[in-house]
Formats: sequence, C-alpha cells, structure tokens
Amino acid sequence: MNPLIEWPENGQTRRARWRSEAGLAPPQLLEVVDDSLTADAAFAALRDGCALLWRGDWMNGRRLIQELTRRADRHFAFKAGDERSFAAHRQRQGQRAALLARLLVPLGPDYKLPLRRAQDVRPACREAWGKPDGSNSVLALRELLAVISAHEWRKKGVPVAAVGGSIHPHYGVFSPVRGEYVDLVAQAPLPPGCDLAFDIGTGSGVLAAVLARRGLNVVATDMAPRALVCATENIERLGLTEKVSVVEADLFPDGRAPLVVCNPPWLPAQPSSPVEYAVYDPDSHMLRGFLDGLPAHLAPGGEGWLIMSDLAEHLGLRSREDLLHWIDQAGLCVLGRIDTRPTHGKAQDRSDPLHAARAREITSLWRLAAQ
Repeated sequence: MNPLIEWPENGQTRRARWRSEAGLAPPQLLEVVDDSLTADAAFAALRDGCALLWRGDWMNGRRLIQELTRRADRHFAFKAGDERSFAAHRQRQGQRAALLARLLVPLGPDYKLPLRRAQDVRPACREAWGKPDGSNSVLALRELLAVISAHEWRKKGVPVAAVGGSIHPHYGVFSPVRGEYVDLVAQAPLPPGCDLAFDIGTGSGVLAAVLARRGLNVVATDMAPRALVCATENIERLGLTEKVSVVEADLFPDGRAPLVVCNPPWLPAQPSSPVEYAVYDPDSHMLRGFLDGLPAHLAPGGEGWLIMSDLAEHLGLRSREDLLHWIDQAGLCVLGRIDTRPTHGKAQDRSDPLHAARAREITSLWRLAAQ
C-alpha cells in the first residue's frame, strides 16, 4: 500500500496516497500552488526542497514543467572543465530528476485528474497501475506525463520491420527504439538444424517475435509482471502464439535449446526506477547469470547469442578483459562476433556529456558455445 501523506489546504488537513514509481520518499514540505506562480519562483522553491502541489489549469501545469525542465537543464549542465565521468553524469541526472519530481498533481479515487481543462488520464493510469483502489493520490507531474506517453506509444506501437508489424510497449517495459540490436538477431546465421530458441529476459517480446519470424519455436522468459503481459500481448497481436510461449522464469526455462538468446542491460550501474532495469544491471548480475547458466541450457552443438553494447567499456564501468574472463570462467568459448554501430540520435549529439564514449560505441552479437 502506498504511504499516506498530509498537508494543510484551505484551513483543512488533506490526505492522499503517495505514488512514486521510482520509490521516492513522500515530500516533507508541501505547498499548494496555482497559475499565479511564476516559473522562476517555482524553480527556486523546488531547488530549496519544497514540493509544489499543482491546483491550477492542466495545460498551464504542462507548460510550467517544460519551463522548469529548461531551467533544470541549465542548472545541472556540465560546465567547461568539469570531469565528464559516468558517475558525475548519473549524479547530475539524479539531482535533476529529484528536483523536477517535486512538482506534483492530484488524482481522484478513480484516477480522474481534478484540474481545469484536464484530459482524461484514466485509461492510461489503469494500464500502468491496474484497477484504482478508491483513494485519492498525489504523484509527480513528470511521472503522470510518462504514463500518458506510454499509453500513446502502446496504442500507436513501434514499427519493427523484422517482425512484420509493430511492437506495442507497455509502461515500465523497454521500447525497441534502438533497431541495431534487433537487426543483428534478424540477420545472424542460425546454428545448423536449429528449430528452437530460448529468449532470456524477453521484455516487450521483440526478439522472440524476430526469431519466430525466422521459423523457430521460441520460449520467451521474464520475471517482471509488466513484461510478461506486454510480451504476451505483442505475440498475440502479431499472430505468433503457435510459435512463441511466454513463461515466467528467473532467466532460463527448463530444458535445453540449440539457440539461447539474451540481450541483458548493457550498463553495470544501479537503476533509479523500475523502467531503468532494462538499461542498468547492478554488478552485471543478469549478464553473469546468463553466462554461468548457459552451458546447462545449450543443446549439444548449440549457440548462445549475447547481444551487448561496449558502451560500458568506453565509460570505464567494465573491461573487455572482464567479459572475456566471465565467458571463459562459465565454460564457454567465443565462436565469433557480429558488430554494428548504433544510429540513434545520442551517438551524434556532441552536447551529450557522454558523447566521447557514445561516438565509439559498438553493438555486438557474441556467438558463444560450450567449451
């Protein structure tokens, strides 16, 4: 159950459930504000640690968060001479996110947004959080906007040529917007006689769908409830239910397969919210779990495909020697590697604090086999 918060408003004590996907603590200092508040005054209050509960016009609130985001970008920007390390980058990202998360909005017991000119956010909230529990709640405006955005992406879908349709990501499930890793799985030569594959940590189900389109039967696994629902719906939408089984499992399903595929989170760092578990893998836990368990789940002569970016190496978070050592330690050998360069916008964005690393990034499909 979400914790209860209280605040004074119009001479009364108000109460609501605190909602935070990132697990942020409830605000200790909260002030009710409306359209009379300027962006500069709002930013000063947020910077001082005060949370602001928006009671003004919905559209004005959305404009305010845009203005606050611009101010936060300037405030937390790297200055000339700053050490552009990943640790410093993550620290500033976290500080920026925490500041902007202090602009709050209320939700009614049925997820209705009680603000002037408010859009109907109830369908989006039900998709993200399930059936309402009948209590008022308060959350960050940025988080509600993320829920709304996820709802629109879920309706529209992300076109993926290799699956012959679109993948519809759910809130909290990583969207397949970086196509290079999908193309690697779509184009790599299959092991001889391969008719079955395991897709470990399937997420949206995109790689399972790619493998199914290549004629394989697929067992796709995940531990996250949202991912299991998302993958199941995408497989059904693509008409692949006879080829793909989505099962809950901690990495591997039972049995062995001639092909076992895994696209783990690429950066060994601590996530700051549930959705970041698709990007950050603390202590390379999933990567090492996949490598250590792979020999026991490969059929004789089978291959394991590890899809990884080397961005962590360029950021100094993990060395190539570490990865090769873990592969050897697991009783595996490298049959080959297929490389590609990412084409996403950040790779060309020179204003990105991590541009030097991103510009050298290579995404690879490592072909592994038991020694």
